[in-house]
Amino acid sequence: MKRVIVSVINDLVTDQRVNKSCLTLQKAGFEVLLVGRRQRKSPHMDERPYKSRRMKLLFEKGPLFYAEFNFRLFLFLFFHRCNCLLSNDLDTLWPNYWISKLKRVPLIYDSHEYFTEVPELVSRPRVQRIWRRIEERILPKMKEMITVNESIADLFRKKYGIKVHVIRNIPMRKMLPAPASREGIGLDPQKHILVLQGSGINIHRGSEELVDAMAYLDDCQLVIIGGGDVLPILKEKVAANHWEDRVKFFPRMPYQKMMAITQLADLGFTLDKDTNLNYRFSLPNKLFDYIQANVPIVASHLPEIERIIKEYNIGTFIDNHDPKTIADTIQNALKDEKNLAQWKNNLIFAAQNLCWENEEEVLLKIYEKYV
Repeated sequence: MKRVIVSVINDLVTDQRVNKSCLTLQKAGFEVLLVGRRQRKSPHMDERPYKSRRMKLLFEKGPLFYAEFNFRLFLFLFFHRCNCLLSNDLDTLWPNYWISKLKRVPLIYDSHEYFTEVPELVSRPRVQRIWRRIEERILPKMKEMITVNESIADLFRKKYGIKVHVIRNIPMRKMLPAPASREGIGLDPQKHILVLQGSGINIHRGSEELVDAMAYLDDCQLVIIGGGDVLPILKEKVAANHWEDRVKFFPRMPYQKMMAITQLADLGFTLDKDTNLNYRFSLPNKLFDYIQANVPIVASHLPEIERIIKEYNIGTFIDNHDPKTIADTIQNALKDEKNLAQWKNNLIFAAQNLCWENEEEVLLKIYEKYV
Protein backbone atom coordinates (compact mmCIF):
# COMPACT_ATOMS: atom_id res chain seq x y z
CA MET A 1 0.00 0.00 0.00
CA LYS A 2 1.31 3.45 -0.89
CA ARG A 3 1.83 5.90 1.97
CA VAL A 4 0.87 9.57 2.07
CA ILE A 5 2.22 11.90 4.75
CA VAL A 6 -0.20 14.69 5.61
CA SER A 7 1.30 17.79 7.25
CA VAL A 8 -0.45 20.50 9.26
CA ILE A 9 0.95 23.00 11.78
CA ASN A 10 -1.80 22.68 14.40
CA ASP A 11 -2.25 20.05 17.13
CA LEU A 12 -4.62 17.89 14.98
CA VAL A 13 -7.37 17.56 17.59
CA THR A 14 -10.02 19.94 16.23
CA ASP A 15 -8.99 20.21 12.57
CA GLN A 16 -11.97 18.54 10.91
CA ARG A 17 -10.86 19.35 7.36
CA VAL A 18 -7.57 17.52 7.79
CA ASN A 19 -9.31 14.57 9.46
CA LYS A 20 -11.79 14.31 6.58
CA SER A 21 -8.96 14.52 4.04
CA CYS A 22 -7.14 11.68 5.81
CA LEU A 23 -10.24 9.50 5.78
CA THR A 24 -10.74 10.20 2.07
CA LEU A 25 -7.09 9.30 1.40
CA GLN A 26 -7.73 5.97 3.12
CA LYS A 27 -10.77 5.45 0.94
CA ALA A 28 -8.57 6.16 -2.10
CA GLY A 29 -6.22 3.35 -1.06
CA PHE A 30 -3.41 5.11 0.82
CA GLU A 31 -1.80 4.31 4.14
CA VAL A 32 -2.06 7.64 5.95
CA LEU A 33 0.41 9.24 8.37
CA LEU A 34 -0.71 12.59 9.77
CA VAL A 35 1.91 14.84 11.36
CA GLY A 36 1.42 18.05 13.35
CA ARG A 37 2.49 19.39 16.73
CA ARG A 38 1.58 18.96 20.36
CA GLN A 39 1.26 22.06 22.53
CA ARG A 40 1.49 22.13 26.31
CA LYS A 41 -2.27 22.61 26.59
CA SER A 42 -3.30 20.38 23.69
CA PRO A 43 -6.24 18.03 24.41
CA HIS A 44 -5.78 14.29 24.00
CA MET A 45 -6.21 12.92 20.50
CA ASP A 46 -9.37 10.94 19.83
CA GLU A 47 -9.15 7.47 18.32
CA ARG A 48 -8.67 7.54 14.54
CA PRO A 49 -8.29 4.78 11.95
CA TYR A 50 -4.97 6.15 10.64
CA LYS A 51 -1.56 6.86 12.18
CA SER A 52 -0.67 10.27 13.57
CA ARG A 53 2.36 11.92 15.09
CA ARG A 54 2.42 15.14 17.12
CA MET A 55 5.85 16.72 17.52
CA LYS A 56 6.75 18.45 20.79
CA LEU A 57 8.52 21.74 20.13
CA LEU A 58 10.59 24.05 22.31
CA PHE A 59 8.76 27.13 21.03
CA GLU A 60 5.00 27.62 20.65
CA LYS A 61 4.79 30.98 18.86
CA GLY A 62 6.79 33.61 17.05
CA PRO A 63 9.53 33.28 14.40
CA LEU A 64 11.50 30.71 16.40
CA PHE A 65 8.41 28.47 16.49
CA TYR A 66 7.97 28.63 12.69
CA ALA A 67 11.67 28.04 12.12
CA GLU A 68 11.77 25.07 14.51
CA PHE A 69 8.56 23.55 13.14
CA ASN A 70 9.68 23.76 9.51
CA PHE A 71 13.12 22.33 10.31
CA ARG A 72 11.62 19.47 12.34
CA LEU A 73 9.02 18.79 9.67
CA PHE A 74 11.74 18.66 6.98
CA LEU A 75 13.69 16.09 9.01
CA PHE A 76 10.55 14.06 9.72
CA LEU A 77 9.61 13.93 6.05
CA PHE A 78 13.19 13.15 5.02
CA PHE A 79 13.46 10.11 7.30
CA HIS A 80 9.98 8.68 6.69
CA ARG A 81 8.99 6.73 3.63
CA CYS A 82 6.20 8.16 1.49
CA ASN A 83 4.77 7.96 -2.02
CA CYS A 84 2.81 11.21 -1.85
CA LEU A 85 2.73 14.38 0.27
CA LEU A 86 -0.25 16.50 1.29
CA SER A 87 0.67 19.94 2.65
CA ASN A 88 -2.01 21.89 4.49
CA ASP A 89 -1.59 25.68 4.34
CA LEU A 90 1.41 27.80 3.51
CA ASP A 91 3.16 27.27 6.85
CA THR A 92 3.89 23.62 5.96
CA LEU A 93 4.58 24.06 2.23
CA TRP A 94 8.29 24.92 2.26
CA PRO A 95 9.61 21.61 3.73
CA ASN A 96 7.05 19.59 1.76
CA TYR A 97 8.12 21.23 -1.49
CA TRP A 98 11.82 20.46 -0.99
CA ILE A 99 11.17 16.89 0.13
CA SER A 100 8.98 16.35 -2.95
CA LYS A 101 11.94 17.48 -5.06
CA LEU A 102 14.54 15.43 -3.18
CA LYS A 103 12.46 12.24 -3.10
CA ARG A 104 10.69 12.85 -6.41
CA VAL A 105 7.26 12.22 -4.95
CA PRO A 106 4.07 14.11 -5.89
CA LEU A 107 2.93 16.98 -3.71
CA ILE A 108 -0.66 18.15 -3.24
CA TYR A 109 -1.24 21.53 -1.59
CA ASP A 110 -4.46 22.31 0.31
CA SER A 111 -4.85 26.00 1.19
CA HIS A 112 -7.53 26.36 3.89
CA GLU A 113 -7.59 30.16 3.52
CA TYR A 114 -5.96 33.01 1.63
CA PHE A 115 -3.02 32.76 3.99
CA THR A 116 -1.02 35.87 3.07
CA GLU A 117 -4.05 38.10 3.69
CA VAL A 118 -4.98 36.95 7.19
CA PRO A 119 -5.21 39.95 9.57
CA GLU A 120 -2.30 38.69 11.65
CA LEU A 121 -0.06 39.19 8.59
CA VAL A 122 -1.75 42.25 7.09
CA SER A 123 -0.86 44.14 10.27
CA ARG A 124 2.80 42.97 10.04
CA PRO A 125 3.95 43.80 6.49
CA ARG A 126 7.55 42.57 6.94
CA VAL A 127 6.38 39.12 8.02
CA GLN A 128 3.72 39.18 5.29
CA ARG A 129 6.42 39.76 2.67
CA ILE A 130 8.30 36.64 3.81
CA TRP A 131 5.22 34.44 3.40
CA ARG A 132 4.42 36.05 0.06
CA ARG A 133 7.90 35.25 -1.22
CA ILE A 134 7.45 31.61 -0.22
CA GLU A 135 4.06 31.53 -1.95
CA GLU A 136 5.35 33.28 -5.09
CA ARG A 137 8.30 30.92 -5.39
CA ILE A 138 6.42 27.65 -4.97
CA LEU A 139 2.81 28.05 -6.15
CA PRO A 140 3.55 28.60 -9.86
CA LYS A 141 5.22 25.16 -9.81
CA MET A 142 2.31 23.33 -8.16
CA LYS A 143 0.56 20.71 -10.28
CA GLU A 144 -2.20 19.96 -7.77
CA MET A 145 -3.68 22.68 -5.56
CA ILE A 146 -6.90 22.65 -3.54
CA THR A 147 -8.68 25.45 -1.72
CA VAL A 148 -11.97 26.02 0.10
CA ASN A 149 -14.13 28.12 -2.26
CA GLU A 150 -14.35 29.57 -5.76
CA SER A 151 -13.55 33.15 -4.70
CA ILE A 152 -10.17 32.18 -3.22
CA ALA A 153 -9.52 29.73 -6.07
CA ASP A 154 -10.02 32.56 -8.60
CA LEU A 155 -7.47 34.71 -6.77
CA PHE A 156 -4.83 31.97 -7.06
CA ARG A 157 -5.75 31.19 -10.66
CA LYS A 158 -5.41 34.83 -11.74
CA LYS A 159 -2.21 35.45 -9.79
CA TYR A 160 -0.29 32.28 -10.67
CA GLY A 161 -2.05 30.83 -13.72
CA ILE A 162 -2.42 27.42 -12.09
CA LYS A 163 -5.23 24.89 -11.88
CA VAL A 164 -7.01 25.03 -8.51
CA HIS A 165 -9.61 22.52 -7.31
CA VAL A 166 -12.35 23.64 -4.92
CA ILE A 167 -13.23 21.42 -1.95
CA ARG A 168 -15.47 23.20 0.53
CA ASN A 169 -14.93 22.42 4.19
CA ILE A 170 -18.23 20.66 4.78
CA PRO A 171 -18.90 18.15 7.59
CA MET A 172 -19.49 14.48 7.01
CA ARG A 173 -23.04 13.22 7.06
CA LYS A 174 -23.26 11.34 10.34
CA MET A 175 -25.46 10.79 13.30
CA LEU A 176 -25.43 13.75 15.61
CA PRO A 177 -24.92 13.12 19.32
CA ALA A 178 -27.84 13.61 21.68
CA PRO A 179 -28.19 17.29 22.61
CA ALA A 180 -26.47 18.26 25.83
CA SER A 181 -28.49 18.95 28.96
CA ARG A 182 -28.98 22.68 29.46
CA GLU A 183 -28.94 22.34 33.21
CA GLY A 184 -25.92 20.03 33.02
CA ILE A 185 -23.78 22.72 31.36
CA GLY A 186 -25.17 25.68 33.27
CA LEU A 187 -27.59 27.15 30.72
CA ASP A 188 -30.91 28.73 31.62
CA PRO A 189 -33.76 26.51 30.35
CA GLN A 190 -36.02 29.57 29.97
CA LYS A 191 -33.76 31.64 27.71
CA HIS A 192 -33.02 31.60 23.99
CA ILE A 193 -29.57 30.13 23.29
CA LEU A 194 -27.19 31.84 20.85
CA VAL A 195 -23.98 30.11 19.77
CA LEU A 196 -20.64 31.27 18.37
CA GLN A 197 -18.08 28.53 17.83
CA GLY A 198 -14.68 28.11 16.24
CA SER A 199 -10.97 27.57 16.85
CA GLY A 200 -10.21 31.03 15.41
CA ILE A 201 -12.31 33.47 17.43
CA ASN A 202 -9.99 36.34 16.56
CA ILE A 203 -10.07 40.07 15.90
CA HIS A 204 -12.32 41.42 13.14
CA ARG A 205 -14.67 38.43 13.38
CA GLY A 206 -17.54 40.23 15.11
CA SER A 207 -17.32 38.52 18.48
CA GLU A 208 -16.70 41.72 20.47
CA GLU A 209 -19.81 43.36 19.03
CA LEU A 210 -21.87 40.19 19.54
CA VAL A 211 -20.95 40.18 23.23
CA ASP A 212 -21.78 43.90 23.47
CA ALA A 213 -25.18 43.16 21.92
CA MET A 214 -26.02 41.04 24.96
CA ALA A 215 -26.64 44.31 26.86
CA TYR A 216 -29.97 44.48 24.97
CA LEU A 217 -30.90 40.79 25.16
CA ASP A 218 -32.27 39.95 28.60
CA ASP A 219 -34.00 36.80 27.36
CA CYS A 220 -30.92 35.27 25.69
CA GLN A 221 -27.72 33.46 26.64
CA LEU A 222 -24.69 33.52 24.36
CA VAL A 223 -22.55 30.36 24.28
CA ILE A 224 -18.99 30.78 22.96
CA ILE A 225 -17.17 27.52 22.19
CA GLY A 226 -13.54 27.37 21.08
CA GLY A 227 -10.33 29.39 21.16
CA GLY A 228 -8.78 32.50 19.66
CA ASP A 229 -6.78 35.62 20.41
CA VAL A 230 -9.80 37.78 21.26
CA LEU A 231 -11.15 35.51 24.01
CA PRO A 232 -9.29 37.27 26.87
CA ILE A 233 -10.87 40.57 25.75
CA LEU A 234 -14.32 38.98 25.64
CA LYS A 235 -13.93 37.50 29.11
CA GLU A 236 -12.78 40.85 30.53
CA LYS A 237 -15.79 42.53 28.92
CA VAL A 238 -18.18 39.99 30.43
CA ALA A 239 -16.62 40.31 33.88
CA ALA A 240 -16.62 44.13 33.77
CA ASN A 241 -20.34 44.20 32.93
CA HIS A 242 -21.31 41.31 35.23
CA TRP A 243 -22.77 39.39 32.29
CA GLU A 244 -21.78 35.94 33.53
CA ASP A 245 -25.46 34.93 33.35
CA ARG A 246 -25.66 36.12 29.71
CA VAL A 247 -22.39 34.81 28.21
CA LYS A 248 -20.96 31.33 28.83
CA PHE A 249 -17.49 30.27 27.63
CA PHE A 250 -16.50 26.70 26.75
CA PRO A 251 -12.97 25.67 25.67
CA ARG A 252 -12.05 23.81 22.51
CA MET A 253 -13.49 20.33 22.66
CA PRO A 254 -13.96 17.21 20.50
CA TYR A 255 -16.37 17.69 17.60
CA GLN A 256 -19.15 15.45 18.91
CA LYS A 257 -19.19 17.20 22.28
CA MET A 258 -19.23 20.60 20.59
CA MET A 259 -22.13 19.58 18.36
CA ALA A 260 -24.08 18.31 21.38
CA ILE A 261 -23.97 21.89 22.73
CA THR A 262 -24.47 23.61 19.36
CA GLN A 263 -27.76 21.75 18.82
CA LEU A 264 -29.25 23.59 21.80
CA ALA A 265 -29.00 26.94 20.00
CA ASP A 266 -31.83 28.93 18.48
CA LEU A 267 -29.37 30.90 16.32
CA GLY A 268 -25.74 30.46 15.26
CA PHE A 269 -23.41 33.30 14.29
CA THR A 270 -20.71 33.96 11.70
CA LEU A 271 -19.97 37.69 11.74
CA ASP A 272 -16.59 38.14 10.02
CA LYS A 273 -15.82 41.68 8.87
CA ASP A 274 -14.71 42.64 5.38
CA THR A 275 -11.34 43.91 6.63
CA ASN A 276 -9.09 41.72 4.48
CA LEU A 277 -9.31 39.40 1.50
CA ASN A 278 -9.13 36.29 3.66
CA TYR A 279 -12.20 37.25 5.67
CA ARG A 280 -14.05 38.67 2.66
CA PHE A 281 -13.97 35.31 0.90
CA SER A 282 -14.17 33.09 3.98
CA LEU A 283 -16.44 30.07 4.16
CA PRO A 284 -15.95 29.03 7.81
CA ASN A 285 -16.41 25.57 9.27
CA LYS A 286 -18.97 26.82 11.75
CA LEU A 287 -21.40 27.74 8.97
CA PHE A 288 -21.69 24.08 7.98
CA ASP A 289 -21.66 22.90 11.60
CA TYR A 290 -24.73 25.07 12.24
CA ILE A 291 -26.38 23.58 9.15
CA GLN A 292 -25.73 20.02 10.32
CA ALA A 293 -27.01 20.91 13.81
CA ASN A 294 -30.23 22.41 12.33
CA VAL A 295 -29.45 25.87 13.75
CA PRO A 296 -30.58 28.95 11.73
CA ILE A 297 -27.76 31.39 10.98
CA VAL A 298 -27.17 35.10 11.51
CA ALA A 299 -24.31 36.30 9.31
CA SER A 300 -22.52 39.34 7.96
CA HIS A 301 -22.77 40.13 4.25
CA LEU A 302 -19.76 38.27 2.81
CA PRO A 303 -20.10 36.74 -0.67
CA GLU A 304 -19.42 33.03 -0.07
CA ILE A 305 -21.45 32.88 3.16
CA GLU A 306 -24.28 34.93 1.68
CA ARG A 307 -24.46 32.62 -1.34
CA ILE A 308 -25.09 29.55 0.85
CA ILE A 309 -27.60 31.19 3.19
CA LYS A 310 -29.64 32.73 0.38
CA GLU A 311 -29.55 29.63 -1.81
CA TYR A 312 -31.09 27.47 0.91
CA ASN A 313 -32.97 30.24 2.82
CA ILE A 314 -31.58 29.24 6.21
CA GLY A 315 -30.94 32.51 8.02
CA THR A 316 -30.62 36.27 7.99
CA PHE A 317 -27.99 39.02 7.93
CA ILE A 318 -26.85 41.97 10.00
CA ASP A 319 -26.67 45.32 8.18
CA ASN A 320 -23.63 46.45 10.20
CA HIS A 321 -21.64 45.54 13.29
CA ASP A 322 -23.23 48.04 15.66
CA PRO A 323 -24.21 46.05 18.81
CA LYS A 324 -27.74 47.51 18.82
CA THR A 325 -28.19 46.50 15.17
CA ILE A 326 -27.03 42.97 15.98
CA ALA A 327 -29.42 42.81 18.96
CA ASP A 328 -32.33 44.06 16.84
CA THR A 329 -31.58 41.45 14.16
CA ILE A 330 -31.57 38.71 16.80
CA GLN A 331 -34.83 39.87 18.38
CA ASN A 332 -36.57 40.14 15.01
CA ALA A 333 -35.42 36.65 14.03
CA LEU A 334 -36.57 35.09 17.31
CA LYS A 335 -39.97 36.80 17.20
CA ASP A 336 -40.80 35.50 13.72
CA GLU A 337 -41.72 31.92 14.62
CA LYS A 338 -43.08 31.17 11.15
CA ASN A 339 -39.83 32.19 9.50
CA LEU A 340 -37.77 30.30 12.08
CA ALA A 341 -39.76 27.15 11.34
CA GLN A 342 -39.17 27.60 7.60
CA TRP A 343 -35.43 28.05 8.13
CA LYS A 344 -35.24 24.90 10.24
CA ASN A 345 -37.15 22.92 7.63
CA ASN A 346 -34.81 24.21 4.90
CA LEU A 347 -31.79 23.29 7.02
CA ILE A 348 -32.77 19.61 6.80
CA PHE A 349 -32.52 19.78 3.00
CA ALA A 350 -29.30 21.84 3.15
CA ALA A 351 -27.67 19.32 5.51
CA GLN A 352 -28.43 16.46 3.10
CA ASN A 353 -26.77 18.30 0.21
CA LEU A 354 -23.91 20.09 1.95
CA CYS A 355 -21.96 17.08 3.19
CA TRP A 356 -18.40 15.81 2.76
CA GLU A 357 -19.59 12.64 1.04
CA ASN A 358 -20.64 14.80 -1.94
CA GLU A 359 -17.63 17.11 -1.72
CA GLU A 360 -14.96 14.41 -1.55
CA GLU A 361 -15.67 13.14 -5.07
CA VAL A 362 -13.29 15.82 -6.38
CA LEU A 363 -10.61 14.69 -3.93
CA LEU A 364 -10.97 11.05 -4.92
CA LYS A 365 -10.40 11.96 -8.57
CA ILE A 366 -7.20 13.79 -7.63
CA TYR A 367 -5.83 11.04 -5.40
CA GLU A 368 -6.60 8.14 -7.75
CA LYS A 369 -3.79 9.37 -10.03
CA TYR A 370 -1.21 8.53 -7.38
CA VAL A 371 -2.42 5.28 -5.83
